[in-house]
Amino acid sequence: MNRRVQILAEHLASLIPETEPLNGLDVGCGSGEVAASICQLRSHVSIRGIDVLVRPQTQIPVQQFDGFAIPFPDCHFDFTMLVDVLHHADDAERLLAECVRVSRQFVLIKDHYCNSIWDDWRLRLMDWVGNRSYSVALPYNYLSTSQWKTMYDNRGLSPQKTINKLHLYPQPVSLIFDSNLHFISRLKIGS
Repeated sequence: MNRRVQILAEHLASLIPETEPLNGLDVGCGSGEVAASICQLRSHVSIRGIDVLVRPQTQIPVQQFDGFAIPFPDCHFDFTMLVDVLHHADDAERLLAECVRVSRQFVLIKDHYCNSIWDDWRLRLMDWVGNRSYSVALPYNYLSTSQWKTMYDNRGLSPQKTINKLHLYPQPVSLIFDSNLHFISRLKIGS
């Protein structure tokens, strides 16, 4: 398991309650490595995935979807998660609304803050390097801290816990590519 997958899985797993069996959906799951690692850390959790580009080999069951409408009924999952997905979406708020629709308890988001031109340049470089070999759409739709807050408010989501220091990269690379760019949030659905 690579460093990024391990760190993301540990952070995301730390935000999943340990009290009951939970059924999750990983939206834009790619290979499913992060979800599979979470399931290893939290044996009471099962996660399936959906993606617009289904890879030949995945570590969880993955179903194709159109990137807009999640093909499951309302409240079908205990939670959904989006790991570095919303900045690839043509309409991030619409996709988030779909995640809220199919979730009963919470949504987990790992994404980026883009609060300056310097942030934008670094995020574009990371996105291009990380996704160029997978034919992933790169619209570079990064949001500022205030834009994230507005989107949460519009969808009736309230952040329960946010992790801003992920330590995804080793030194000295982390000085450029970690800083204030990444976050993971657990968002409660409803009031």
